[in-house]
Amino acid sequence: MNRPDAEKLITEYLKPIFGFALKRCKTPQDAEDLSQEIMLRAFRALLAKEDIADPGKFIWTVAHNALSNYYRDTAKSMVGVSLDEIAELAADPYAEVGSDENAESLERLRREIAYLSKLQRRIVIAYYFENRKQAEIAKELGIPVGTVKWHLFEAKKELKRGITVMRKPSELKFNPIKFHSIGINGSTGTKSPDEFLRSTLSQNICYSVRNTAKSVVEIADELGVSPVYVEPEAEFLAEYGFLLAKQDKYIVNFIISEPTAELLVLQDRMYKRAAELFANELYDELTSSGILEDPDILCRQTDEPVSLTSTPETDRNFLLWSLVPYIAAMSGEDLMDDRISFEEVATIRPDGGQNLYHASVLPDNLRLPDDYAYMRNWCGPMWNGDGQQIFWQIDSQWSACRTQNGTPATTDAKRLLSLYRREKTERLSIDEYAWLAERGYCKTNGAYDGSFQSAWQIVILTSKDIRDRLLSVGERIKVRNRAAFAALKTPYADAVLESVPAHLRKQKEYELQYVFHSDGWFLLHCLTELLRNGKLKVPTDGQRKSLTTLICPQ
Repeated sequence: MNRPDAEKLITEYLKPIFGFALKRCKTPQDAEDLSQEIMLRAFRALLAKEDIADPGKFIWTVAHNALSNYYRDTAKSMVGVSLDEIAELAADPYAEVGSDENAESLERLRREIAYLSKLQRRIVIAYYFENRKQAEIAKELGIPVGTVKWHLFEAKKELKRGITVMRKPSELKFNPIKFHSIGINGSTGTKSPDEFLRSTLSQNICYSVRNTAKSVVEIADELGVSPVYVEPEAEFLAEYGFLLAKQDKYIVNFIISEPTAELLVLQDRMYKRAAELFANELYDELTSSGILEDPDILCRQTDEPVSLTSTPETDRNFLLWSLVPYIAAMSGEDLMDDRISFEEVATIRPDGGQNLYHASVLPDNLRLPDDYAYMRNWCGPMWNGDGQQIFWQIDSQWSACRTQNGTPATTDAKRLLSLYRREKTERLSIDEYAWLAERGYCKTNGAYDGSFQSAWQIVILTSKDIRDRLLSVGERIKVRNRAAFAALKTPYADAVLESVPAHLRKQKEYELQYVFHSDGWFLLHCLTELLRNGKLKVPTDGQRKSLTTLICPQ
């Protein structure tokens, strides 16, 4: 650029540049020195360059670079510089940071803004980075201008405090936990259960506040992530009752067990001994009493095609796969200590569910005995009723996986019960038989419009009398072993309650009421004990869809 044009341009910018410097320097003298340095640098550069597309933009770039050097040369740390000064550099897309020290300072500012509350973060970004007026921000947020000013003042203090803090993430930053299992007790709502504890972030947020309430900033520090990511996830978990909000802090609202090898061995031995006492007596009485031949117990399960002329004999082994766990779960309810009701401890969630969640975390170095009974692919016991009958089922390592997202489908269960009642008096449609066959509940043979036969593959108890007779067998055995069961349960219950945070102890006490009743671990050990001693045989592949499934009167 030629000298006359450069001089004219510099003259136009003398006053704006001085105002720029005066606003940012500590003293008027510093502002004069800085503005003179800016103009001298700009003038020399304009004379030396011929290809400056936007001279005005170029002068402001020189101004910001000179300001950056001013901060550095006066040896001001991040704490000593006002938010207004640093925000100018952080917000300006043309500013060159200059030194590594300034680059680090700006990066720390951006990081610390993430640690402000949601409202303060919005105000700071709008005011300093978007250059919006305080009145405009107040109108958009629906708050007084004075409140905006107060938040800006508090934000400055918080940012300076945060910059001086050395944030120390916990091991969760480097070695996040992953839930080994997630269970649900109660009814689900419109959301799938796996939508809630859906990610590593959500699981680790819950884990970090399992014992102590923490703020979003404290959780973020522990996880080594920005609070910007923690905040919406914590709000979502609190909205659905997985976290409890206490002022500005959160604490978990479901049981996360982190058992030791010693506790798991204690649990395993307790259930093994209880299953030895109960399952063997139950098997022996069912097989010797003649009750399995009662005509009110129906089951036409067969691996062979359904006959058009004869009724297949019930497979006794398959029958016991349903009756043993059903009786173990449902018998002796009067013997239970049920002082705590489900309604006292269950959470009612916005999607319509009412339930208890629980999760477990197992350490990587956990070593258990070779004969430890693991719960593999287990879900249940589950039941759904329609006012007349109940559909009851367990999923396990021996059955096909038939549940949806870890819970029984209520609509499917009610449809099944309706089809069963109708099929007793009329032939169902082809589509309805196909639906039942796909799920393993019913088989058919023959031409639909000709010789045709259907056979239900699940166990059906057709009367309340046979249901009560079966459950009375289990109740008698539980009464005989009541003292032994109590002696087995007490040390285990005491150890478990010691490991649960005080605010969740009532939930755990409720769950412990069901030990040796509708208790998946007890049912697992009953089946495992009978398989171990050869009284039960592993079901065939063709039986997996209809295994441990029955219909009974409500």
